[in-house]
Amino acid sequence: MNSQAVPVTVSVLDQEFRIGCPENEREALIASAAYLDKKMREIKSSGRIMGQDKIAVMAALHISHELLQTKQGMQDPAPQALDQLPVRFKHLQKQVEEELGKSRQIAL
Repeated sequence: MNSQAVPVTVSVLDQEFRIGCPENEREALIASAAYLDKKMREIKSSGRIMGQDKIAVMAALHISHELLQTKQGMQDPAPQALDQLPVRFKHLQKQVEEELGKSRQIAL
């Protein structure tokens, strides 16, 4: 396992960022950047929030809220929620694969 940082360029809201990360985390970084870009574009397209810094903060709040809801759901899962985990994981995997596909198309 190579943990040496390699430079990865990602684009978020039409701005490029060069970030060093371990090679084995490259795809996760690209997927994360694509997800952040998607959230920021959704907020920007609503037209209610102006300025990239405010859009970034709102996107961070939305993503944090999603994370906390997911964590809470894992800590206090209802029996039916446990039955739905495989379906949720497949859905999340599909979303990640779609975002990775988009980022690969952009890179080409």
